[in-house]
Amino acid sequence: MTPSSVLVVKPSSLGDIVHTLPAVHYLKETFRDAKICWIANTEWVPLLEGNADLQKVIPFPRRELRGPVGLFKFFRWCRGLSGLEPDLVLDFQGLFRSAWISRSAKGKSVFGLSDSREMSRFSYDRRAQVRSSQHSVDRYLALARLAGADTSGPIQFPLPCGTAIPSRELPERYVVLHPFARGARKSLTPKEIFEFTHLVVPIPVVVVGRSNALFVTDRNGISLVNQTDLPELIWVLRQSSFIVSVDSGPMHIAAAITPQLLSIHTWSDPGSVGPYNPDAWIWKAQRIFQVRSDRPGESWAGNEERPDIAQIASFVLDRLLH
Repeated sequence: MTPSSVLVVKPSSLGDIVHTLPAVHYLKETFRDAKICWIANTEWVPLLEGNADLQKVIPFPRRELRGPVGLFKFFRWCRGLSGLEPDLVLDFQGLFRSAWISRSAKGKSVFGLSDSREMSRFSYDRRAQVRSSQHSVDRYLALARLAGADTSGPIQFPLPCGTAIPSRELPERYVVLHPFARGARKSLTPKEIFEFTHLVVPIPVVVVGRSNALFVTDRNGISLVNQTDLPELIWVLRQSSFIVSVDSGPMHIAAAITPQLLSIHTWSDPGSVGPYNPDAWIWKAQRIFQVRSDRPGESWAGNEERPDIAQIASFVLDRLLH
């Protein structure tokens, strides 16, 4: 059956929403007349604004549904979805909450992933067979194929152009450093941040992200920490000459925009959570290599080495000066 309407359920996180973009694009390319709506957390809606593949983005007010009465508010919010009645609902999230949202929309069919958690997989009419060790992009493409999408064409990540920062002029050429992540031991330390800026003097380094950490940079550092919204962050990334980022959501935005990226992985496995761009670069366990050269199935288990900042700075300088 060719669906005339599709509901995409993928509320979070930032990186996972980026990873879902190719699957949704293939759906639209295959079913050109289908009206596709996407349910996403309110804070990530700007990532989907202006997306030509979507008819509508439905904000999911996740932050308003916390606390003692949060579950009651959630069920009440879900009741408001009953009028959607799409031909097909695709649950890319794979949790109890997303499965409940999916069923609340009263779709004719609900598809999900085989390794969905919290018993959510039992609410699906069909399940795409995936492995948790696969990269999220590949997992989500499997769900798109189950829905009938042709995924043989070039992969695309439709992202907005971003918005220039008002009254803030950046250098014509600069490196972006995104040193912060939610996962324990993923973030760079204040010492590592300073060392990187110091070692690439005089190249300007624009530090971005969200954090309450105290840090200083050398004289070439420009801090935009806690000073950009999502569209502005995208713009800063697009204008940069090179990007260095720890494993995080903004890293995945960068990988969707440019191959001029080095992703730093301490304990995380770059094979499953690294940049998807085959021309991007990875630092892991004292090695710097391109994504395309990573051997499938290589085990990084137990390796939690701190990044060699001198090695990373030398690599960045070589990329920019030669």
